[in-house]
Amino acid sequence: MSGKAWKVIDATVTGDAREAVEYGLMEAGALGTETSESANGTARVVGYFEPSVELDAVRANLAKALEIYGLAHTKLAELTTRELPDQDWLTEWKKHWQPVEVGRFVIAPSWSEPHAGSERIVIRIDPGMAFGTGTHETTRLCLKAIDKYFSGGSFLDVGTGTGILAIAAAKLAPAARIIACDTDADAIQIARENAVLNTVGQRVDFRVGSIAEEIPSADFVCANLTTPVIIELLPALLAATCGRLVLSGILDSQFEMVNRRLMQLTASVNEVMQDGEWIALVI
Repeated sequence: MSGKAWKVIDATVTGDAREAVEYGLMEAGALGTETSESANGTARVVGYFEPSVELDAVRANLAKALEIYGLAHTKLAELTTRELPDQDWLTEWKKHWQPVEVGRFVIAPSWSEPHAGSERIVIRIDPGMAFGTGTHETTRLCLKAIDKYFSGGSFLDVGTGTGILAIAAAKLAPAARIIACDTDADAIQIARENAVLNTVGQRVDFRVGSIAEEIPSADFVCANLTTPVIIELLPALLAATCGRLVLSGILDSQFEMVNRRLMQLTASVNEVMQDGEWIALVI
């Protein structure tokens, strides 16, 4: 990917619109976001995109996201674009990313030395151009569910991204059978590299693609996706689950939509976990 310039979209918003804009950028196809707060009550939300992204399409997704959150369009004060050379990507992340603790897990970039006790499970991640560094609420919710419920057997990670959830399961239960899939081939390559970095490279079966009939069922299935994709894949996700299914990437305002589809499929929610405006459902 050397020589490639990524499209960066900077959104200036009032503080209470931060999560809505993060969601809108991801729905518009952002590979990831980062947010910084200012003292005057505004926030700067940065979305990283493929070079071909259209600003008008991003703007439309942001407008829809603000409506979902019940916020006025004026909450988005400014929207600008710039280019970021590929070789500057890791440098940008090193400026902002610090280790994150989630339950027993400590998610840390490969260049840091986190202070973790013997009871902690350290997961080192190099983001590359795939995201899922443990800092976003949806990832944290999945990690909390894994920490609480997964004790071994088999594990399926649908939409693995950087591979963080599959790596967490592999470290938590060394004898478990772990499969992780993603439709993005670049993400799978980065996930494999992260698994090697965490000495579980031979323990996780990474596959390019979505959940399919040839993927065996698992005791624990984790799907950290967006709500529309979750609804579309629910029959396949339930069919692949022979224990617990964790659905993340859902706004609390979207709960009824997902729950209605679950009831149509004769499935029920056992637990709702929440972090800010985001929820994860344990089925």
